[in-house]
Formats: sequence, C-alpha cells, structure tokens
Amino acid sequence: MSLSHDTPEDLHNGAAQQAGRLRVAHDVGPCEPPLLESTIGANLRETTLRFGEREALVDLHADRRWTYAEFRRDVRRLATGLHRAGVRTGQRVGVWGNRWEWTLTQYATAELGAILVTINPSYRQHELTYVLQQAGITAVVASDEFRGQDYPSMLARADDELGALELSVIMGSPEWEQLLPAEPDEVLLDAVAEDLTPEDPINIQYTSGTTGFPKGATLSHRNILNNGFFVGEVCRYTEQDRICIPVPFYHCFGMVMGNLGATTHGATMVIPAPAFDARRTLQAVQDERCTSLYGVPTMFIAELGLEDLATST
Repeated sequence: MSLSHDTPEDLHNGAAQQAGRLRVAHDVGPCEPPLLESTIGANLRETTLRFGEREALVDLHADRRWTYAEFRRDVRRLATGLHRAGVRTGQRVGVWGNRWEWTLTQYATAELGAILVTINPSYRQHELTYVLQQAGITAVVASDEFRGQDYPSMLARADDELGALELSVIMGSPEWEQLLPAEPDEVLLDAVAEDLTPEDPINIQYTSGTTGFPKGATLSHRNILNNGFFVGEVCRYTEQDRICIPVPFYHCFGMVMGNLGATTHGATMVIPAPAFDARRTLQAVQDERCTSLYGVPTMFIAELGLEDLATST
C-alpha cells in the first residue's frame, strides 16, 4: 500500500483546477416589468411630472391635503430645512409617530440620502434608548405623544444617557415649522441628488425583538422602491387608486407597501387617524372613496365587528 503526500503547491493547483470547473448557480426570473433603477427622490419627481395635479396625500385627522406637486414641494422644503440643520447623506435620522409629518420626513430624508430609522410607536424607554444607540441615530423627528406616552420626555431621558442627539424636533412645534423654509433650495438638492445611487442605504427597520434585542435590517432605495412598486403592480394600482393606510408607517407595510406603493403609481395615500381606529378607518374608506384598504386580520375583525356596520352611512 502506497501513500501519497501532496505538497501545499499540489493542493493549491488542485483547488484552482476545481474552481475553474465550477459555475455560479443562480436563476434569472421574469424581466418584465423591469426593476426600477432610480432613487426614491428621482422616482417621486417622475411621478410628479406625470400626475402633479392629482392628490398625493390626505391626512383626515389633520384635515390636510396635498397634490403631487404640493407634496413634492413640501418634501423638498423639509429636505432643505434638514440640511440647513446639519443632516447629511448617510446620517441616521429616527422618525417616531404616525402622521403626515412622518410621510414628509420619509421622502425628505431620501432626497438627502440620509438613512431613515423607523422607530416603533409603542417602544418603552429602554427600547428607545437601545435603538437610538444601536443604530447610531443623531437626529429624530417625533410626534408629541402616542397612547399616553410622552415622546419629548422619553427622548430627553435617552439623550441624557447617550448624549448623541444633534437634532430633536417634535412634529407641529415651532422647531418643526422652522424646518420648513418658504421655498426649497433646488440647486442644493439637485447637487446632493447627483451623488446618490439606487444602491445607497436609505432605511433601517427593526424586528420586534420578541426573541432578544431588536435587530436592524439596512435597506436601499432599490430595495424598498421596488418592493412598493411591485406590490402596486400586483394590486394593479394606477393614478385612479386611493389607498387607505391605517397600518403603522414604521413597518414596511405602511411606509413601503403603502406609501411607496402609492407614489410609484401616482395613487393617493389616505391616513385615517394617528393610530388605528376601526370606525374612523371605514369612514375614511367611505368618504375618500378608497379603492384599497390595508390591514392585518385583527384590524379587519374590528372593522367587521362594529355594531352599526350594516346601517351606518
């Protein structure tokens, strides 16, 4: 019986020969319709050029409405204000709440290439502090409260512990109004856009943390723009559609399938209330003539369980 003793050189040459025979295993799916290869800001511009006079956003609680032309202008006003306040490409900006300001912040950060970190409205103090630190958040835009939770106080306590926030703005406050200049700085924003690519990170979304600490997933313009677009394609959305979005924006259901699903097709985003309310949701569907209603099973059960469902008008 003879034994062979391969030298390191023999092993290297053999591995190289084997690698030469290997092929990358992959599959190519359907190519029609093609993927969107643009940033969120560029896509919103294209939609606005096509459907500028159609309604983009309706917040019934705030009694406010925007056409696409008005919506994009306010998005770019906010992007200008955030840039003047020091927000730059790649900076992590937390957003906390579920109002029209949330939606503007989503698109304004995309205009700047800042990374939007979506914060669960139900977070307690220790969860908020954890996510602010773990994600490296240096700026936050938040509502004033949610179901009895005092957001400004919670943010102040977290910042006392971490000392990381360079900017903290409460929606509807004088500081929020100061973030909205009379006109957007088009030259500045166009210059920023030139350096952005669809592959750039644009969003960090966190798991619920039920099996440990919440874990963040980093997503790009290309990721979430196409996610929203193809959900809209499956739903056959057009500019004629009006989408009632009672689900939270912090999750992909609200901000991607809802908001981006709408704006990639020129459809209308309808916010029925700051938090889910079965009656106000169905009232929004009726009054706004919504063609699509989002929700999870418990939401639909609550809506169908309304005592006067059959007789209300």
